[in-house]
Amino acid sequence: MTEIYVIGVDVGTASARAGLFDLKGRMLSAAKRDITLYREGGSIVEQSSSEIWDAICAIIREVVQGAGVSPEQVIGLGFDATCSLVVMGEGGRPLGLGGGDPFRDIIVWMDHRAVTQAERINAIGHDVLRYVGGRISPEMQTPKLLWLKENCPQIFGKAWQFFDLADFLTWKATGDLSRSTCTVTCKWTYLAHEARWDESYFHSIGLGELADEGFVRIGTQMVEPGTRLGAGLNAEAASAMGLVTGTAVAAGMIDAHAGGIGTVGIGDNPMDNLAYVFGTSSCTMTSTNEPVFVPGVWGPYYSAMVPGLWLNEGGQSAAGAAIDQLLVFHPAAAEASERAQASGKSLPAFLAEIATAQVETLSETVLVAGGLHVVPEFLGNRAPFADPHARAVIAGLGMERDLASLVALYIAGLCGIGYGLRQIIETQARHGAGVKRVVISGGAGSSPLVRQLLADACGLAVVAPLADEPVLLGSAILGSVAGGAFPDVKGAMQALSASASVFEPCQGELIALHQRRFDAFLKLQDIGRAI
Repeated sequence: MTEIYVIGVDVGTASARAGLFDLKGRMLSAAKRDITLYREGGSIVEQSSSEIWDAICAIIREVVQGAGVSPEQVIGLGFDATCSLVVMGEGGRPLGLGGGDPFRDIIVWMDHRAVTQAERINAIGHDVLRYVGGRISPEMQTPKLLWLKENCPQIFGKAWQFFDLADFLTWKATGDLSRSTCTVTCKWTYLAHEARWDESYFHSIGLGELADEGFVRIGTQMVEPGTRLGAGLNAEAASAMGLVTGTAVAAGMIDAHAGGIGTVGIGDNPMDNLAYVFGTSSCTMTSTNEPVFVPGVWGPYYSAMVPGLWLNEGGQSAAGAAIDQLLVFHPAAAEASERAQASGKSLPAFLAEIATAQVETLSETVLVAGGLHVVPEFLGNRAPFADPHARAVIAGLGMERDLASLVALYIAGLCGIGYGLRQIIETQARHGAGVKRVVISGGAGSSPLVRQLLADACGLAVVAPLADEPVLLGSAILGSVAGGAFPDVKGAMQALSASASVFEPCQGELIALHQRRFDAFLKLQDIGRAI
């Protein structure tokens, strides 16, 4: 019998990656291409959909060749991507967003140009906002669309389609304009539990023309992630990817949610697991049978991650990026970076190695932080305050300029990430969305030290999945369902997800130390938000 395979494609903030998997969840080959991030003043961050598409086609070819399989053996393809806004002109031509480059047609998720628009929307207080934690974020699409209308009206008027990036990729691959319930529910205010857009919301915030047009530019057909789209790969896409025309393409999802799909299937009940994706930003995803409204936490969203379940989504806009930002300030960072590079390690991995050499157990590395405390909210607080104006606080710095003080700052920063996670977990639990464990994915959370400190800081076991690339596995799971290998996403999750190791929270006196540090975190956070 001929073996069959699926491909998962993940488009993150800085790179596009692809992985080819068998139907036991093993990744046989992987490939990666960096993608350009254009930054300008005013919190502007843009990308090119053409560059991303070309990168995807190249890495898909590479993973098929790297695994030594034939294109005919690939039965399905799944995409995930950042929740970035793609602006397409008539016929699918990119519409440059005013920066002089016609191919810069993506407003990246982390672009905060629409803070003023988000604040105006929140001041209206429409009932739709109940399903985004009470406050819309400038990371979401309706504030970005309103900014585009007000600042680039010609581009807004000429736009043929506004896509979430994952939906752009599936349209490009198949020609099918269907949107994923994941993208439109989480970032566009679509009410999946009622299968409708709320026209009054769009009229009230100044985007009434989208409603008057019947929402044809933002989506009229919504399908659950994993649904097979159209007739599969069209001939042009198949040729570019080196695959077979008609290969199944699944409705995609946001990258963090693909990490959730690739991890929360571990164990008997996905509702016991909080999916924690720790990359450039962090995302927390909690599933429930019934809707749970948590102020400051996005959602509840219906069928946005696990079909048939409600989702609450938290996290922080800067996580791995916050650690990078924290370290670069230190006088010893340049020398440490050179030493790390010479040893073939990233700077965080180099510092982690130094920290763990000073103690007997990973949990004891918290002692290395000493009196340093960090609230790492460099890009605002995504949850539980939904406050884009929040900023980082660092307390306890002295005059030290040596490597030891840099290591201490790194450990304090990791603890701050962990206390932010604990704050979200406890806030959700108070409103009825409790969890029993954290299942981690994402490159910034791949080291044993990070996983142990997170477990210690939040007080719950942190489970490391068996898959080296759970986000890629999540998108591949969608492809496996579209390709007919499994009847539904839940079945595929349980079949292809497994645990590799568990990091239990610390015991004894270290529990009290983390409690004191958590109390300090909350006080510093309050002070930072008050000034």
